[in-house]
Amino acid sequence: MKEVIVIGGGLAGAEAALQIAKRKIKAELYEMKPEKFSDAHTNENLAEIVCSNSFKSNLLTNACGLLKEELRLLGSELIKIADEVSVPSGQALSVDREKFSEKVTQKIEENEYIKVIRKEMTQIPKDKIVIIATGPLTSEKMYNEILKLTGKENLFFYDAAAPIVEKSSINMDIAFWGDRYAQERGKEEDVSIWKERIKNQEASYINLPLNKEEYEKFYEELVKAEVVTLHEFEKREIFEGCMPLEIMAKRGEDTLRYGPLKPVGFTDLRTGRRPYAIVQLRQDNSEATLYNLVGFQTNLKFGEQKRVFSLIPGLENANFVKYGVMHRNTFINSTMILDETYNMKENQNIFFAGQITGVEGYVESISSGLVAGINATVLAYIYQKEEDSNNEVNIDNKKILEQYNKKKITFPKETMIGALSKYISTENDKFQPMNANFGIVPELKEKIKDKKERYKMLSNTAIQIIKKVVEEKNV
Repeated sequence: MKEVIVIGGGLAGAEAALQIAKRKIKAELYEMKPEKFSDAHTNENLAEIVCSNSFKSNLLTNACGLLKEELRLLGSELIKIADEVSVPSGQALSVDREKFSEKVTQKIEENEYIKVIRKEMTQIPKDKIVIIATGPLTSEKMYNEILKLTGKENLFFYDAAAPIVEKSSINMDIAFWGDRYAQERGKEEDVSIWKERIKNQEASYINLPLNKEEYEKFYEELVKAEVVTLHEFEKREIFEGCMPLEIMAKRGEDTLRYGPLKPVGFTDLRTGRRPYAIVQLRQDNSEATLYNLVGFQTNLKFGEQKRVFSLIPGLENANFVKYGVMHRNTFINSTMILDETYNMKENQNIFFAGQITGVEGYVESISSGLVAGINATVLAYIYQKEEDSNNEVNIDNKKILEQYNKKKITFPKETMIGALSKYISTENDKFQPMNANFGIVPELKEKIKDKKERYKMLSNTAIQIIKKVVEEKNV
């Protein structure tokens, strides 16, 4: 009972294993790659990023920005690595995805407390502390094990990855550099400084403007393009947080212009006017040779992606190094199964972590891995203490579980990490995956109309609480 079994080497599983090892408890990390790959994974490294390379905003007036800051204070190993391999992305934290997974893999494989086992786990150990972090693309055998374990019907949602193009193939005679609202910020400082940044290509995004005619042509071809045929079990409601571009477009001709192609906050310096629509490309690697199409998650066939996306001015000769893909994502009904520590309510030796719990997003998955890892360690310490005292130990020992319930670490709902834990563990008939957002955090006692000021106060409160938890609980 002195070690913890972690099943799955994605973001949540990697963070959990490192948190366990940091506390000098042994962890066995099972990862089925390279023996077996899911439909979305392509390389052998742990913590592989398959969708966007962005960990979202760093601003404390942004919910994900607050969550990252909380994780930094709590000693998240993966957020630390993400900071180390970040690439320019304005106010967001974006990473070189290859270097990120390479560095996480190296850190884990060199850790004396972690044993990496490269094989598919097909059974859930009954006599060990286990963290199940198999992700939204859980293998069929493990899926069936989880189904037997939970006794609940699993739910489904869908995730889609955006295409990536070579920067050298983008027509820079059409494209221009710039960050959204950069001009407005520049007015408060010095517009000449902002223009110099654009000239020197120091802004975070490459922008492709479309006029009305160009946009309408692109839209017309997009909505009639061929998509990959889904299986019957996949034909369910698509999760709003990662909706394919073509599905969004079919809601109306102007939907994209109010979504990923919105031109608000931009003026094309060559015309002095706001474009009718705009496509943004974000740096995807440290060398700035690859850029991904922001918001272009898609289920179009590869040939159709090449044909339709090449209609965007500036991408007429683009070299697509990776096309968008769409795949089934699986999550459990956590509200009926888990508590606020991602621990099973009916089996306290088993934890879940990652997107399979219904937290949606990279940073959110890392946060669940951190919480599960910390609390699995708390339970492991109690078991170890009993063993060292030569007491009989079994997984149904009520004395051990009573001690654990008193010592487990839950995070207050006023923090973003606590609010997410609370959300996935509170019964809800219409439970859906959730990103970090201020809507799940309790409101302030005083009413503040200004949204940014309100978010700032919520963040300040959360940070103070996390600092207190770190100090009192010695997290």
